[in-house]
Amino acid sequence: MKISRPSAVSAGLLLCTAALAFGAGAGTVTGVTLAAQEAAAAGPALNPSHPQEYVVKRGDTLWGISAMFLRDPWYWPEIWSANPQVANPHLIYPGDVLKLVYVDGRPQLQLARGGAAATSGGTEKLSPRIREQGLEAAIPTIPLEVIGAFLSRGAVLQKDEIKESPYVVAIRDAHLAGAAGNEFYVRGDIGPVDQGYSVVHVGDKLVDPDDGDVVGYEGIYVGEGTIRRGGDPATLFMSDSAREAREGDRLIRQDVAYPAQFTPRSPAKPVDGSIIHVVDGVSQIGQYQVIVINRGARDGLEAGHVLRIWQRGDKVSDHAKPGRVSQKVVLPDEPAGLSMVFRTYERVSFALVVRATSEIHVLDVVTNPI
Repeated sequence: MKISRPSAVSAGLLLCTAALAFGAGAGTVTGVTLAAQEAAAAGPALNPSHPQEYVVKRGDTLWGISAMFLRDPWYWPEIWSANPQVANPHLIYPGDVLKLVYVDGRPQLQLARGGAAATSGGTEKLSPRIREQGLEAAIPTIPLEVIGAFLSRGAVLQKDEIKESPYVVAIRDAHLAGAAGNEFYVRGDIGPVDQGYSVVHVGDKLVDPDDGDVVGYEGIYVGEGTIRRGGDPATLFMSDSAREAREGDRLIRQDVAYPAQFTPRSPAKPVDGSIIHVVDGVSQIGQYQVIVINRGARDGLEAGHVLRIWQRGDKVSDHAKPGRVSQKVVLPDEPAGLSMVFRTYERVSFALVVRATSEIHVLDVVTNPI
C-alpha cells in the first residue's frame, strides 16, 4: 500500500505536539488528533527486542546502540539520563553498562562505569566513577572514519572555499600534468613543512533545484601529498595519486576538524529539502554514503539532526479508461531511509545515510523523521 509523506506543515504540527506532550507548554494544537497527542505523551517507543542492559563494546556507535533500545534512534536524548557527576555525561566508553529502567512509568537509560549500584525507593541508581580515558576513546555517534575521509578529500567544495583554498600554480620541470612522485608549486595560505594536503579538481556545479542557484561544486579527488618547502610559491610533493593533477587544482588540509560527537535528534523546525549530490558519483545511494542536501544553517539544521529520506514518486501516465485522454499522475513519495547531518553551511548540509531501506537517488526528498 502506498503512503504519502507528511508535509512540512504537518511535520511541524507533530513536533509541536511532542513538545507540548513533554511539558514544554500547555494547550491544544489545531488539527492534531487526540491519538497523536497520546502517542507523543507515551514517550519514545522501545525496540520490541530491546535488551535490559548492554555492555558497550569497542567498535559500537551511538546510533547503533540507540537502535537496540529504541524503535526511532533519534529519540535518544528523551531517554538518556545524563549524569551531572560525570565530566561529560554524553560520552560513552567501551566497558560502560547501559541499563534500561523506568522512572515514573517512563523508560530511561542509566549508565554504570564500574561502580556499585544502590537501590533506593524502588529505583536503581547507578554510581559513576571518574574516568581517565581521553575523548578519542569515547564511542562515536556514527562511523567517524567515513566522514573524516570525506571532509579531508574535499568531495564537495563551497564557493568561498574555492576562492580561499591554496592552489597548484605550476608543476616542476614544466610538466602540463603531474602524479605521484612529482613536485608541485602551490600558492595561498599554506601550512608548515610536512603539513598534509589532498589535491582536488573542481568539477561540476551543484545546483539547488528549488531556485537554480549554484550552492557549491563537486570536488574530484586527485591525490595527496605534503609540503616539502615553504615560501611563495611553496613546494608540495605528491605521494599518492588517483588521477593526473593540473594547474588550478585546489589543496584541502587533511586535518579538517569536525565534531567528535553528535547527539541524534529531530530538527526543531520543519524541513523539506532534496538530495542534490552523492559522493563518488554512484547512481544508487546506500548505507554509510555521504549525501549533500539543499538545506543548511539558515533552515535550522545542525550537526546531529536526523532526516528521513523519501524516494520521490515517479510521474506515470493514467490511460486506464477507454477513450480517455492520457493524464500524468505523480505517485506518492515512499520512505527509503534515514540520514544524519554532520556538517552544515548556510545553504547546504552534508549528511551520512545511516539506514537505507529502499533505493535512494539524487533529487529524492528529505524531511523531519517523524
